[in-house]
Amino acid sequence: MEVYVPDIYQENIYKINYETLLSRGIKCLLFDLDNTIAKVKETLPKAAVKELFDNLKRKGFKILITSNSIKARVKPFAEELKVDYISSCKKPHIEKIDEFIKSSKFTLDQIAIIGDSMMDDVVCGNTIGITTVLLDQISKMEFPIARLKRIKEKRIQKKLRDKNLFTKGRYYV
Repeated sequence: MEVYVPDIYQENIYKINYETLLSRGIKCLLFDLDNTIAKVKETLPKAAVKELFDNLKRKGFKILITSNSIKARVKPFAEELKVDYISSCKKPHIEKIDEFIKSSKFTLDQIAIIGDSMMDDVVCGNTIGITTVLLDQISKMEFPIARLKRIKEKRIQKKLRDKNLFTKGRYYV
């Protein structure tokens, strides 16, 4: 069950304490796209996301968008935000992210994955051995496959709550 437990749990990307991540040695942030930095129907990032990413880059973070969505969905966000991306990640499978890590200058303890899916982002990050940051989804609207995963995720969250390992809505750093 621990594979589903995030290292950090926050409400959204704006509530994360990035200074704490820096103090822990995190230098690379892997952001999920849908329901993490943008709603499913949005085609470009909002100004607040651009401002956040610009600030994070000024602090020295390397930022990537790592999404299960196809290139045509992810690329416009990455170009607008001036960050690299990995599309069609197939999270929780680790292959594409692991490939990036092996080709990068970063060690596992310098990377954090940030996303709204316990089933995809948290499991992927915990499997690889990087810091995991779970966020609440920013919209109830989702792609059909994500809706199916949420059903299983709710059952897992109940088991985690019963074991006092994780409680939705109880945020922590």
